[in-house]
Amino acid sequence: MRQYLFLVIASVCGTVAAQTPATNPMPDGSRDMYIGVGAQSVPRYDGASDRRTLALPVLQVQWSNGVFVSGTTLGWHLSQSPSMEFGPMLALSPRRDQDGVSFSFSGVSEGSGARMAHTSFRPGEFNERGELDANRLRDMDVVKRRVLAGGFFNYYLSPKLRLTNTLTYGSGREHNGARLHTALQYMMEDVVPHHTFVLSAGVSVVNRAYNETWFGVTQEEADRSGVKDFYRPGAGVQDVRAGVRWNWALSPSWMLTSGATVNRLVGDAKDSPLVERSTNYSISTALAYRF
Repeated sequence: MRQYLFLVIASVCGTVAAQTPATNPMPDGSRDMYIGVGAQSVPRYDGASDRRTLALPVLQVQWSNGVFVSGTTLGWHLSQSPSMEFGPMLALSPRRDQDGVSFSFSGVSEGSGARMAHTSFRPGEFNERGELDANRLRDMDVVKRRVLAGGFFNYYLSPKLRLTNTLTYGSGREHNGARLHTALQYMMEDVVPHHTFVLSAGVSVVNRAYNETWFGVTQEEADRSGVKDFYRPGAGVQDVRAGVRWNWALSPSWMLTSGATVNRLVGDAKDSPLVERSTNYSISTALAYRF
């Protein structure tokens, strides 16, 4: 039986791709479920230089009929082939206001936590009173939560190497933002007994509507702020990223799952006046119980 022990942790921001657990043949009527809690350190929003440390709920459930819940993603495995995984999915895109991204976890709790790094003062914008204003999201419109529709297609190049593709649509002000995330994932199982490592590298391609939602500045927003310029990013590659996940099976029922991701914005996203730091990282760890 081939099984990736993916415990997909709540997305650190709206631009993080949803991940799908590998299909796992199970007896009819059965299910496999992990529930846990941990902590994560993430940027305040994609492109921010200050960070937050937050509580991290973990949820993954997979049923024998192929339906799964993984973090903020609901999907359905339809393939009967051992070398392919595909199906429809729904994903929750988070809210972003002047405080940053709301790190919500669907059906569990509202993420909250204190910033653990100083607020950035680059590049030194000033508000209408001539005071230094470090928050680049100030005077920006709120990006509302959205339920995104999409699908996934994964292909196993070998028993340990799979190519993943996830497409979502429906984000943004006009519900027409689209994003495709493609990645390679390599699993190293039992390199050390009871330890599994998954290495990944991927790239995200977005349409103009998606880039405008998260990295654009409308004329109204520019007029309100008095310091930002109108900015309309185009379609193209938005970011590249690399990551590692480490799962430690403490017992048949308990698992410690940890991960780290480095993300670099590129293209029009990188040039956005909202971006303080184009390269950032996220780390997390959580203890999960298998039912």
